[in-house]
Amino acid sequence: MLEFGTKPAAEASHINDGTDAGFMADVIEQSKTVPVIVDFWATWCGPCKTLGPAIEAAVTKAKGKVKLVKIDVDANQVYAGQLRVQSIPTVYAFWQGQPVDGFQGALPASQVDAFVTKVAALAGADDGLTEALEAAEAMLAEGAAADAAETFAAILQEEPENARAYAGLARSYLALDDDGQAEAVLNGAPAAISASAEIEAVRAQIALDRQAAKAGPVDALRAAVAADPTDNQARLDLATALFASGKVEEAVTELLDLFRRDRDWNDGAAKIQLFQIFDALKPTDPIALNGRRKLSSLIFA
Repeated sequence: MLEFGTKPAAEASHINDGTDAGFMADVIEQSKTVPVIVDFWATWCGPCKTLGPAIEAAVTKAKGKVKLVKIDVDANQVYAGQLRVQSIPTVYAFWQGQPVDGFQGALPASQVDAFVTKVAALAGADDGLTEALEAAEAMLAEGAAADAAETFAAILQEEPENARAYAGLARSYLALDDDGQAEAVLNGAPAAISASAEIEAVRAQIALDRQAAKAGPVDALRAAVAADPTDNQARLDLATALFASGKVEEAVTELLDLFRRDRDWNDGAAKIQLFQIFDALKPTDPIALNGRRKLSSLIFA
C-alpha cells in the first residue's frame, strides 16, 4: 500500500514532488505546453491526506494531459507565500505560465475529478476534449450534474462551437431542475450549431418536460387510463408523465397503443409525441430504434 506522498515509478512523468528551486521549470515553463496542477500540502495536514490520493488518482486517469506538482509548504515557503497560500491543502492550476484556477480544502472525489478534467481540457487537444466530454457525460449519468456543468463549460471555453458540450451543459441544468437556464444555454449557442441534432434533442426534452408539468401524477393517470381505455387525452398525458419520470420505454408503448387505437386523434398527436421523444433520444438508442420500427409497421399496416 502506498503511503501519502509516494507514487509508482510509472506515474513519475506526470506526478512529481516540487521545490521552490524547481518551481519555474516544473510549473511555469512546463505549463506552457501542458496544464500543471500544484498541490500545496504538509505531512501534518489531515485534509491533505484525503485530497492527495484523490487528486493523484484523477491526474493518473488523465494519462499525461495534465501534470501534478506536489509542494510541501514546510520545506518550500517562497512560492506558497507569493501565491498567498494561507491554509492547506491549497491547489492551483497553471496554464501558459499563469494561475488560472484553484481551490482550498479537501473536496469529494467527484469534484476533484471534475476539476482535473476541466484543467486537462485547457490544452485544447482533440483527444483531450473527447475524453473531457466523456468524463462530463459520466458525471451527469452518475448524478453529479453541477460537476458536469462545470466541465462542459470549460470545454466550451476551448471549443465554443462544440454542439455536444452545449447540449451537455443544457442537460446538466435540466438535471438541476433549472429549465430556464438550460433554455438560455441553447438560445446562446452559435448559429453554426444551433440546429445540430444534439441541441435539437435537448430542445425536445425541454418541451416534453414542460408538457409533463401539466400532465399530472403518473399513478393518477394510470388509474384514469385503466378506468377508461378510450380516454385518449389521459393516455397521452400518461405517456408524457412517464417520459419525464424516466420510464421512456413505457411512454413509447403507451403512445404506440394510442396511435394504434386512433392515429388521427387530435391531429395525429400520438405520432407527433412519438417523434418528439425519438428526437430527445440518441439516434442509436435501442428504445428509439425499436419505437421507430414499430411505428413504421403501424403506419404501413
